[in-house]
Parts: sequence; structure tokens; C-alpha cells
Amino acid sequence: MNQPSSVREDPQSVSGVLTADTQANMDAFGAMGLAFGFATSLMPRRTMILMCSAACGVCFSAHYLHVGSTTGMAMSAISVAQSLLAARYITSNGHPAWLGAAFAASMLMVAGLTLMTWNGLPSAFAGTGALFATAARLQSSSQAMRLLLVCATLCCAGHNAMVGSVCGLTCDVLALSGFMVTIVCRGTLWRLPRLRASFAGS
Repeated sequence: MNQPSSVREDPQSVSGVLTADTQANMDAFGAMGLAFGFATSLMPRRTMILMCSAACGVCFSAHYLHVGSTTGMAMSAISVAQSLLAARYITSNGHPAWLGAAFAASMLMVAGLTLMTWNGLPSAFAGTGALFATAARLQSSSQAMRLLLVCATLCCAGHNAMVGSVCGLTCDVLALSGFMVTIVCRGTLWRLPRLRASFAGS
């Protein structure tokens, strides 16, 4: 899932026809971001979700820099840092006390960037998505992380649809599809041993 920029942007498509600016924005970095964003939604384990998410954030940081969105680049960079810290220090046994402070500081930076570039509803979607994504990275359960990332991606999709970011919206749609498939499959597989056990005992 890509981290949206709340910077003021003009829609890049008219009547469903892509303009030259939109085509230029679909650069190599954006394409790699799409691939990593989709891969994130399909990863089976928490650490793999976080590492793919970090790779996606790196790609979109470069993409936003390429298209001139410094706010998007900064927010993506913050998401990369959060993902790497969460992958390294958050376990089923908890996390170091300083990590909560580090995440709180990163969210203050996101809030500041959102307010500095406030543009109404798109900014609200972007900020809310960042909050859900931060909460997801703090989870030790991969399934809980996926559910929160679905919420974050829905907010990102709302933002990207309003600002006309075709690259970001495509990534969001792919990620949502992958997350929903993975959540359903993982939930079904988790219940199968319990069903077999109940049949054996009957």
C-alpha cells in the first residue's frame, strides 16, 4: 500500500482519458511501487508484509520525488522507517518502550505535514490512512495487521481518487484485492484444523 500525499494536486484525467502528465507519472518507480504494493497484500507472514511495505514505500518516495510532491516523498519515507522498525523490534512478546515514542514522533511529523498542506477532504483521507497504517505496523498479529491495512488502503483510495492519482489508485485497488483474498484464505485455513478435530471427536 502506498502512502498518499496530502499536497494540493490537480486531477490528471478528463472524461476517463489519461493526459500526458498522467502517463509521465507512471514511471519506473511507480510501476515498482505497484508491484510491491500488491505483493505486500499477498505475503503470508507479518515480517514479510512489513518488508514488502517498506520496499513499496521506497519506490513511491522516488515516484513522488520524480513528480514533484515533496510531501508525498516525506510521508512515504516515514512509512518506510515505521515498517523497518516494526519488523525488527515488534514481536509477540511486545516491543521496547522507546519504540512507542518513536512511532508517536513519526505521527506528529505526519500530522504536521498534513496540516501544512491541508486541502480539505483529500487531506483528511490521507491523514486518516496514515493513522490506520501506523496502527497496523504496531500489531504483532499478521491478520490484525491486514485488517487495519485494509482500512488504511480504503482511505488512501479515497484520497487518490479525489486528487486524480491513477498510479496511487491502481496500487490501492490491487492491494485491496490481495488483502481481501489473503484475509479470507488465511481465516479459512485457520479454521480447517478445528473442523477436522470436531469431526474426529464426533
